[in-house]
Amino acid sequence: MKAFVEVRRGAYHDSVTLMRVSRRVGELDGVAGAMAAMATGLNLEMLGRMGFEVPEGAGPADLVVAIRAEEGPLAAARAALDELLRESRTDTGASGLDSAAPARTTGAAARRAGGIGPDAGIALVSVPGPHVFPEAMDALEAGLNVMVFSDNVPLEQEIALKEAAARLGLIVMGPDCGTAMVGGAGLGFANAVRPGPVGLVAASGTGAQQVACLLDAAGAGVSHVLGVGGRDLSLEVSGRSALAALAALDADPATELIMVVSKPPAPQVADLIREAARRLDTPVEFAFVGPDDDLTRAAERALRRLGRTPPDWAAGYAGHAPLPGPGTVRGFFAGGTLRAEAAAVLRAELGGDLAAAGHSLVDYGDDAYTRGRAHPMIDPTLRLAAIEERAGKPDPGVLLIDVVLGYGADPDPGGPLSALLREVLDANANLRAVVSLCGTRRDPQGFDRHMAALLDAGASVFLSNAQAARFAAQLAKGPHE
Repeated sequence: MKAFVEVRRGAYHDSVTLMRVSRRVGELDGVAGAMAAMATGLNLEMLGRMGFEVPEGAGPADLVVAIRAEEGPLAAARAALDELLRESRTDTGASGLDSAAPARTTGAAARRAGGIGPDAGIALVSVPGPHVFPEAMDALEAGLNVMVFSDNVPLEQEIALKEAAARLGLIVMGPDCGTAMVGGAGLGFANAVRPGPVGLVAASGTGAQQVACLLDAAGAGVSHVLGVGGRDLSLEVSGRSALAALAALDADPATELIMVVSKPPAPQVADLIREAARRLDTPVEFAFVGPDDDLTRAAERALRRLGRTPPDWAAGYAGHAPLPGPGTVRGFFAGGTLRAEAAAVLRAELGGDLAAAGHSLVDYGDDAYTRGRAHPMIDPTLRLAAIEERAGKPDPGVLLIDVVLGYGADPDPGGPLSALLREVLDANANLRAVVSLCGTRRDPQGFDRHMAALLDAGASVFLSNAQAARFAAQLAKGPHE
């Protein structure tokens, strides 16, 4: 094996592009390892853990590429990496701006695009958390609303940004805002949802995606999805962006009903949000995921308010019989709110302490699992390995898995998963698989194709994550009396 490491000064690419390039090069024949990343401290640390020599003098503004391969495939892998990076430049470079002299600040870019003014729109900030504040503040001062995709932004900086936005009559979505839809345009992870009368204020990305997809499946749809970040409804932040989002949707003539989607907020903040909702002209439905409610029930309430009958959320059953005896549920999730919702459902259905009974639900999108690697909605490798490991154990069990489609997600999240499920379910008669498929029939990955592949692999598939969890609990209980 030979190793190749190179630093390319000032050659910036976004992290999602680089993670996908690394993955595709690493899958080439004869390649034992590959990494393309900006030379941040974390990435250089990971480079060392992969066994590469860490280059001296490289900094966060530099691109580092590293490949370990057999001598023959190494040259081909280097060429493939360069071609993938060129393609990413071509795909993202048609902005109409002067690429020869890129703007050096967010405000300068806004002025060049002619975007400053009351209808300026949104700046999407996706830089390492410690560097978010000046970029986001620059955008606010340029008259732009801001979506902060980044996480790890200090709490006091989040509060300062949201206070500045309030003074300027703007809104800050985030930090850690993974999903938004504004005027039909999806930002971050978003589904191809039909336009409709429901506006979402969401402190949860996958929660917003689940609700929007359920509404779409029922023939409704959304006007806008305004993400506010997972900490917005905390006591410290006190719903600053949620209050701004409620006011914005209330003023929107296309929004007939507002839904607030979140894990249970701080009680004082919940009271504050409910009081603000009572003062609006537009009715508000709350979807606070917890022991007393779930996203599907909230979506059903919204549909009934709109005069629609909720559909059957089961996409298809694979002829599953209950386990031959009591078993455990093991959940493998890409969505944190979907994992929390499933846990609440299982506690209600199975009772007691889930962990004490051997049940386990893991959010592979948690910071503990994404340090130095892509989110599982982009790169499913870690989650697939965990599923395979559990499937190899002989004790009866139910695999509970979410598959999230949409823009920004893996181009084929269900393909490798279906192949793995077919293999492990054929090999283990004491195993069942239940999947919640979060998507719409217009998503680029192909909803119907994914559903057919998962059913053919032997999984039962639901559009509703809560319904999937209830079905998994029933299977885990064993034979019905």
